[in-house]
Amino acid sequence: MVNKFESFLTKFYLIIVFIFLYTPIVTLMVFSFNDSKSMANWDGFTFKWYGELLQNDKILSALYYTILIAVLASVISTIIGTITAIGIHNMKKGASKKLLLNTNYLPILNPDIVTGIALMSLFIFLKMNFGFITMLLAHITFCIPYVILSVLPKLKQLPQNTIEAAQDLGATYFYAIKKIIIPQIKPGIFTGFLMAFTMSIDDFVISFFTAGPGVTNLSIEIYSMARRGIKPEINALSTLMFIVVLILLLIVNKKQMVGGKAFEKTK
Repeated sequence: MVNKFESFLTKFYLIIVFIFLYTPIVTLMVFSFNDSKSMANWDGFTFKWYGELLQNDKILSALYYTILIAVLASVISTIIGTITAIGIHNMKKGASKKLLLNTNYLPILNPDIVTGIALMSLFIFLKMNFGFITMLLAHITFCIPYVILSVLPKLKQLPQNTIEAAQDLGATYFYAIKKIIIPQIKPGIFTGFLMAFTMSIDDFVISFFTAGPGVTNLSIEIYSMARRGIKPEINALSTLMFIVVLILLLIVNKKQMVGGKAFEKTK
């Protein structure tokens, strides 16, 4: 009886948590089909905001730069972060390794506004014109630590002296990294890529301080709209983005399940 009551409480608690988390998203999705511009009342079902979204040049331009910068920043930061993680992992335990790890934590723990002002000051000092390049460099900078933290745990799971064993069998150092290490840490690399991509799309503060004329992302565009009132097209865009992310997660989980079953069959 006690176990059943504990099980009920656990399930009830989980349901409450998920309701709390997803109610705002469901509300946003529902009102993306509202015929009224106001979210205070429901005037009927419509798809017109999705049509007007495709005709809103400002939002589409912001979406273009958001996705472009997120893709470039996540790819570049994943490459740099993976190489850095391998280098840190192969270092001997000591003060230097601890110093590098603690230095890597700083951009994550540091408030975004401090990082944004620091990067803005650096670009001003270097006399760089603010725009696409400065925003891209800023996004790469704050994405790299997340990739490193995603890859390092996978490297620690590998058997010790893996590279040395490969070299004893005739492989070069870089061949061992490419053919042995990289394939085994792919889940960590992919997780780091997703983290970097998500952080880049989500960022506002750092983007605000490093953006320039003619270049803006969705967070900055929505912030500027908030002063005049959020347009219903944003609800439509947010709904589409949520559905795309949900589909991607389902595909990734499906592949992991298939891969896990295939691995179990080989045992």
